[in-house]
Amino acid sequence: MTRHLLHVRLAETLYRIERPWGDVPMGVGVPSDVACDADGNVYCQLRQDPYAGAAGPAVVVLSPDGRRIAAWGGDEVADGHMLSVHPDGRVFVVDRDAQEIIIFDRYGKRLGGLGSRHRPGEPFNAPCDVAFGPDGSIYVADGYGASMVHRFSANGTPMGHWGRPGSGPGEFSTPHSVWVLPDGRVTVADRENNRVQVFTGDGAWLADWGDHHKPMSVHGAPGGMLYVTDQVPRLSLLAQDGTLIGRCRPVLNGAHGLWLAPDGCIFLSEQNPPRLTRLVPVAG
Repeated sequence: MTRHLLHVRLAETLYRIERPWGDVPMGVGVPSDVACDADGNVYCQLRQDPYAGAAGPAVVVLSPDGRRIAAWGGDEVADGHMLSVHPDGRVFVVDRDAQEIIIFDRYGKRLGGLGSRHRPGEPFNAPCDVAFGPDGSIYVADGYGASMVHRFSANGTPMGHWGRPGSGPGEFSTPHSVWVLPDGRVTVADRENNRVQVFTGDGAWLADWGDHHKPMSVHGAPGGMLYVTDQVPRLSLLAQDGTLIGRCRPVLNGAHGLWLAPDGCIFLSEQNPPRLTRLVPVAG
């Protein structure tokens, strides 16, 4: 039973905090990421240890009201780190330690993949996240064993990569999350460098946006703005030029993933404690 009803404010919007949200199974992995499709269905990525963890689904699908409507991927995904739902409804799952981005349909049928499974360096080395450009390009943040961003065409053809270890412009120390803004700029959560880096679509460095302590996830906000979660823990709203618009503390220990739902709710995935949190805009 809820004893208190908590709220946070992000810029001008007041949100009601709902946690834990949705029928997410316990004991079969932790919610590593979250994404929504155009109908408002919620895809929760469950990260598991393939050697020691209990068997279970890699992705749990929840209706907009939190009911579990599907669960799949346990046999195909070894180490799900993050996932993104393509505008056409396909689900791209980053299978980090298997070195592959697996592409599923919304029902969990494998359609294809990027990378060579179980072959590190061909081209991925423990990748982190995947995002899509307005022209259909696919971007992968290759962030644990490598320090780069890969670009693919809409049909999966490699189109180059950029980045190397370091702390200078265009260098990375754990590029942990990637998101493409409506104007085509690519934003990367450069976690251990405590910043978000901004690039053109083909990898030319544009800017550093600092004051983010170990940023975990970047995601598009209305009006071409950007949400950033970090390990303070905070959720930040940035203007198109990186200016801070607002901040709040909606979770206990830092959200590993986030997604803006079609109805304006913000979903956050937490690993400790393991759960989904939903931020619901409060009218007025």
